[in-house]
Amino acid sequence: MTTGALASPKAVDVAAAADDLVSDLMLRPWGTVSPSVYETARLVSLAPWLIGHRERLDFLLRTQQPDGHWGRPDGYGLVPTLSATEALLSSLGRPGRTDDEAMILAADLGLRWTLRRLAEDEGPAFPDTPAIELIVPSLIELVNGHLDRLEDAAVTPAVHQRLRLPASMSHRTLTAVRARMASGAALPEKLLHALEVVGDAARGAHNVLPSSIGTVGASPAATAAWINEDMPRDPEEAARRHLEAVVRRHDGPVPVGFPITVFERGWVLSWLARAGIPFDVPAEMLADLRAAIRPEGTAAGAGLPPDADTTSVALYALALLGMPCEPESLWTFETPTHFCTWQGEEGSSVSVNAHVLDAFGQYVAVRPAESARYAPAMEKISSWLRHQQGADGSWQDRWHASPYYATVACGLALHEFGGPASAVSVREAVRWVLGTQRPDGSWGRWAGTAEETAYAVQLLLLAADERRVEEAVTRGYRYLLCATDPADGPALWHDKDLYRPVAIVRAAVLAALHLVQSNRFVMKRCRQLRPSG
Repeated sequence: MTTGALASPKAVDVAAAADDLVSDLMLRPWGTVSPSVYETARLVSLAPWLIGHRERLDFLLRTQQPDGHWGRPDGYGLVPTLSATEALLSSLGRPGRTDDEAMILAADLGLRWTLRRLAEDEGPAFPDTPAIELIVPSLIELVNGHLDRLEDAAVTPAVHQRLRLPASMSHRTLTAVRARMASGAALPEKLLHALEVVGDAARGAHNVLPSSIGTVGASPAATAAWINEDMPRDPEEAARRHLEAVVRRHDGPVPVGFPITVFERGWVLSWLARAGIPFDVPAEMLADLRAAIRPEGTAAGAGLPPDADTTSVALYALALLGMPCEPESLWTFETPTHFCTWQGEEGSSVSVNAHVLDAFGQYVAVRPAESARYAPAMEKISSWLRHQQGADGSWQDRWHASPYYATVACGLALHEFGGPASAVSVREAVRWVLGTQRPDGSWGRWAGTAEETAYAVQLLLLAADERRVEEAVTRGYRYLLCATDPADGPALWHDKDLYRPVAIVRAAVLAALHLVQSNRFVMKRCRQLRPSG
């Protein structure tokens, strides 16, 4: 979708845009993801020999905020700021280079911001992002080591105060992971995504093997941490080639999770199909998605472990598109009360359970004879989701920074498959969405965004009385029409830091646009109003 395509209601050909989007998935099978400050900074520190090093440094310098931090508010700035600051410090005083004054200033600002943030006795709780309990201690250790090294150096930041670990964190888990790594024992597959936290023990470790495409843990940082510059190139050639290919995608910077093939295709296809958009799906894409369904579950991409979220969304998309597949593999993730993202998960996710409910519910919708087998699990999930709903009617989730994502996932799943007992929860979710619309017609946690507005519009049109939400949807639609390309919005999805799965966000916006354009009441109201912008 282009900015021009959003200029007026008549200019939006959603079906054509959906076809273009799906075609692009075939051209970019590894996925389309925004570059990550955290991951890019890890490559600066771990792989200065890799092509694009100067471009990665430039990316860090231009993305720093005036007060010295990187990232978003409410605790989301700590991980990217620590990572970027450590990377800049690691570059100071390296043999054979002239250090930029800009790098010294940026490192100094990053240190000052981090010291203020860590000194706050009462601050926002740190978000539940993956491996934060490992990443923060490892980065603080590295930063303090650089400050020791640079204390008497000619090129050094003005700040020399050492960082302390937040009171809510400790070194215990990191120490245990490093000890396991040093023993030669295999790490749990999910920990490979953050292999960089183990330090030098990762270099050429024999108990870590790259995937068939060369990635370690679907993470450029983890892959770079594993490559050992002192060893012959041949055993690591696939990993080097993979890193070079990822670097070229963004001309230096890199995303935090890559590739995300199955994850991206499942979400894009399910958003488009749920909204009823007519679009063509390449037969090979459906075949690949079907082949990804394994007895142990489905992984988001090469190098990652199977998870219930990717498994359920892939199953749901296949059922919507006329290729229903027995959701047998989801039983792997069942617990006595709910479904976990993966075995051994600390915490829980409402969006994962909403997607499992979608998968079971849609399968039963096309295979009614299977209802008796899946109905008890659907009732269990529905009850659990209702009890996780906030007093204001919204849901919060561990995989997305915005409550609008969690609320659309839970609200739609309960509306379609949660039974009569879920009606009150759905009404409360709709009420919360109606009450949180911004004056410009948008919705959003920190500011109005096309992505979050798309989620709100979908919930209102798919789960509420259309006449009651007509005015709010009209205002939201006008906002979407005047918005720039939704792919340019903020990163809101949880990984080691926040990221934006560009194609998935575009699909969510297209779904919202199609639902509005298919609603005669809203479109009649739009024609009666002079378009804004």
